[in-house]
Amino acid sequence: MKIIVITGASDGIGAEMARQLAQAHRADVGLVLAARNDALLTQVAGQCAAHGAQTLVVKTDVSIEPDCRRMIAAAQARFGQIDGLINNAGMSSHALFEDVKPGDLGWYEQLMGINLWGSVWCTHAALPLLKQSQGSIVAVSSLAGLVGVPGRTAYCASKFAMTGFFEALRAELKSAGVSVTTAYPGVVATRTRHKGFNAAGALAGVSGLKEDKTMPVEECARLILRGMARREREVVMSSQGKLGRWLKLIAPGAVESMALNALAHDMKPGRKNHGE
Repeated sequence: MKIIVITGASDGIGAEMARQLAQAHRADVGLVLAARNDALLTQVAGQCAAHGAQTLVVKTDVSIEPDCRRMIAAAQARFGQIDGLINNAGMSSHALFEDVKPGDLGWYEQLMGINLWGSVWCTHAALPLLKQSQGSIVAVSSLAGLVGVPGRTAYCASKFAMTGFFEALRAELKSAGVSVTTAYPGVVATRTRHKGFNAAGALAGVSGLKEDKTMPVEECARLILRGMARREREVVMSSQGKLGRWLKLIAPGAVESMALNALAHDMKPGRKNHGE
């Protein structure tokens, strides 16, 4: 039996990955589901258990290091091993940097605590077990971790940091037989952008990106899990994402124009922010 830990498993991409793993492996998989919303986690666990998967729900705030270590310890106590860690927990944000007031910059640090440090702490806690199993680590970053997107300075900073951390870690763990896969989703059909921070550090309530070409969450989850199974280095989603990554090297100005075009109308520079 393979034991997979998924953070941010209460909804969106994390919940869908859990369901797909349960459907594919049934009684041959144990899922450790971690997030802040205990009630939603329990619902997802029930859906996975209906396919025969064993589940463990651990209420976890990944921005708190002891929570991360307690969650991994609970996984070890229940299953005795960890074969895969999917660092999926994260939070979004939409705000032009100039619209953030000096006293409100604290949420930049909060976002980094969730997106970067949550992944670092969970990975550090699970590392001895992952080395024993020669298992897999997945970091769910974003195309905003490869290309700077206006209106997303805080989010890009956290995702670029994830990209650098896991790229270096991949090299460190190569001889130990532990794979590190970094996934770069684009705009996925979830509510994560609506739940992100606005300029004041409050709930945005709306998305700052165009939502007309979102990727279905089922497809995104499938691509991430396929990359994990194949122990791929990276999973760059969508042809536009792949084009943008390489175009950045030869025509960075064109990539900036593409990034601006992805913004919702009233999030473009010169217009008022949703948070105001």
